[in-house]
Amino acid sequence: MLDGFKQFLLRGNVVDLAIGVVIGASFTNVVNAFVKSLLTPLLAAVGGEPDFSALYFTINNSKFMYGEFINAVLSFVILAAVVYFLVVLPVNALIERVRKARSVDPTTRSCPECLSEIPTEASRCFQCTSVVVPVQGAGGR
Repeated sequence: MLDGFKQFLLRGNVVDLAIGVVIGASFTNVVNAFVKSLLTPLLAAVGGEPDFSALYFTINNSKFMYGEFINAVLSFVILAAVVYFLVVLPVNALIERVRKARSVDPTTRSCPECLSEIPTEASRCFQCTSVVVPVQGAGGR
């Protein structure tokens, strides 16, 4: 019984997920500190009001703290922008660069008759012997 539990814990997906959660929590702290210590004061310098939590209105002795909601929305938008511009865009650019480096002219193609893999320069399929048109410029021609 414990051997199965040990295999479950040491399975790659569980360990990867645990590492992702820990790194995600640490990254959240870094981004929140960046937003709180740099971007919010910048917003305050431009807009004049860094904290909207004191804003409210009252109806029948009930306080509606709409300033807290404004703070939460601004924090979310700023956090999303920071993550997008500092994480998503650079990672997407890196992935695209890797894909371009990997893209090489193919040396094989599918036969239109039997769908087996044949060389791009082949004029006849070796599986079904059907005549195929060679790809021009393939393989250094």
